[in-house]
Amino acid sequence: MQNNSHGQPLKVLVLSQYFWPESFIINDVVRLLHEQGHEVVVATGKPNYPEGRFFPGYRFWGVQHERYLEKVDVFRVPLYARGEGGARKLVLNYLSFAFIGLFAFPFLLRKRRFDAIFVFAPSPLTQVIPAIALKYIKRAQLTVWVQDLWPESLAATGYIKSPLALKVAGCFVKGIYAFCDKLFVQSKAFFDPVARYARRDKIVWYPNSIDATEVAPTAQVPEELIRTLDEHFCVVFAGNLGTAQALDTVVDAAIMLSDEPQIRLVMVGSGSRLGWLKEQKALHGLDNLILPGRFPMDTMPQVFERAGALLVTLNADEIFTQTIPSKVQAYLAAGRPIIACLDGEGARVVVDAGAGMSTPAEQAEALAQTIRRMRSIGEDEREKMGRGGRAYFDAHFDMRHQVESLVKMLKMSGEQE
Repeated sequence: MQNNSHGQPLKVLVLSQYFWPESFIINDVVRLLHEQGHEVVVATGKPNYPEGRFFPGYRFWGVQHERYLEKVDVFRVPLYARGEGGARKLVLNYLSFAFIGLFAFPFLLRKRRFDAIFVFAPSPLTQVIPAIALKYIKRAQLTVWVQDLWPESLAATGYIKSPLALKVAGCFVKGIYAFCDKLFVQSKAFFDPVARYARRDKIVWYPNSIDATEVAPTAQVPEELIRTLDEHFCVVFAGNLGTAQALDTVVDAAIMLSDEPQIRLVMVGSGSRLGWLKEQKALHGLDNLILPGRFPMDTMPQVFERAGALLVTLNADEIFTQTIPSKVQAYLAAGRPIIACLDGEGARVVVDAGAGMSTPAEQAEALAQTIRRMRSIGEDEREKMGRGGRAYFDAHFDMRHQVESLVKMLKMSGEQE
């Protein structure tokens, strides 16, 4: 394995099925690694998340070589677009990246040398397969940043229900982890679940973070949405509108809040359940449920600063008690009060930070009451919550410090070999 002194820059291969222009924290990690003087190459797929369609300028066929921010080499391989839901297309999406990447990435990266391979691993864990091959070809350290618990997340989202299939998936996870040198986990609650499939001495806590540096927005938020935000008490949800986000609870709460003419629930984003949300809005005549679509990440401060509160929701599955949704860090950084309709680690962070109010997952009546209470406490108290959240973010989740820590940990892993 490669050996680095602490003064030398690293040569890092970041491998992930997801990367810019898809909105994931790994985009900023790559940018900051480069800014801090390290040589970074990205191996990824064709962008199609969350809508399930390829982004403009991309298609299935062919490999692509790009430059991220005109600085970082990005190699893309074909994959099957995930579509608008359904297990079959999702399985094809997962397996196509793993299979094609297994053969294509060694060829595309044949002239490159790396000290470390770093896999950003939300679902699917199958994306680690090409990285395992590259570990041995390049004789580099392999570290996986575990974002989702497998096989638990497969059961929680309903994609696998057979106990036998889940057992097979568990064996697969154990095999994948056996090839990894280190497993970074985004939540302390991940230690025990991951340790069922890997040696505990491989596991390191490395929380998600975001870069809160203000940048000039690339687009403007529509005037109609700005007007809604300015004229009403708006509870803003931002992110993926999918199966894990307990959207039934949000709809039920909107129905209960329909007697409050000043309250609006603003669901900014897209995903597999956006169509269902539109149907429910029409079916129940929910004028207080606003579905403006998805906007670039750099425009979200325009939305957050006008929000009465920011909303995070998750299903009431045990697996989700162990995770901290990445939007929690974004909300803390925004300095606005948070309503956490979820259980476990995510709610604990909001409460510990003094950043808002928590309510049990999937409890629509409790959510509606919490929204009423948040509005009633007044702006001074909400500002105090926002300041508490920002202070907690600066102390625990600032990305520039986290990337510096990442480099130190990757170098330490290399020196231990």
